[in-house]
Amino acid sequence: MPRVAMYNINGDQVGEIDLKEDIFGIAVHQQALHDVVTMQLAGRRQGTHDTKTRAEVSGGGRKPYRQKGTGRARHGSIRSPIWRGGGIVFGPHPRSYSYRVPKKVRRLAMKSALSSKVEGGTIVVLEELKMDVPKTKDMVKILNNLKVDNKALVVTAERDDAVYKSARNIPGIKQLSVPGLNVYDLLAHKTLVITKDAVARVEEVFV
Repeated sequence: MPRVAMYNINGDQVGEIDLKEDIFGIAVHQQALHDVVTMQLAGRRQGTHDTKTRAEVSGGGRKPYRQKGTGRARHGSIRSPIWRGGGIVFGPHPRSYSYRVPKKVRRLAMKSALSSKVEGGTIVVLEELKMDVPKTKDMVKILNNLKVDNKALVVTAERDDAVYKSARNIPGIKQLSVPGLNVYDLLAHKTLVITKDAVARVEEVFV
């Protein structure tokens, strides 16, 4: 069972916490991570690209020249795909790129991402993270106390507007609650800063 240090907002170690082996201590499954991250990135694509077919481009209402006698190839419209300014054949049209991978694969990927943080020693467990009012300066101070000076994901058990607003203007820092936790953000941020309550919530959800 993995055991990691637990800190307060002043950066002092106040104890240790045991993490569930089947969530924070499994062998990292690279293929599951790849499949889920690819799914997430595909879902973010807007898919608004569009090209006009020969039915949509302007012009071409009449035959450009007579069928026979010119010595040229026969044509019925100047908006044929083989003409300059004509329609596009098999071009992209608006569509959704989103798809789903099996639930078991998504769950395995989440456990793998969490386990990779423990394995790499890039997880910081906070005893508590409470802020009365949003203040970026206070959040910066907390992160400095924890020696977090690079890209970090701050996770709380429930949405906390004060914490969210305090972290959103700090470059490289992103704040999420457990319901919004995802594989891509876990891998995209070097350090995971997670509260004790959030750990319990994660273990409850992904058991």
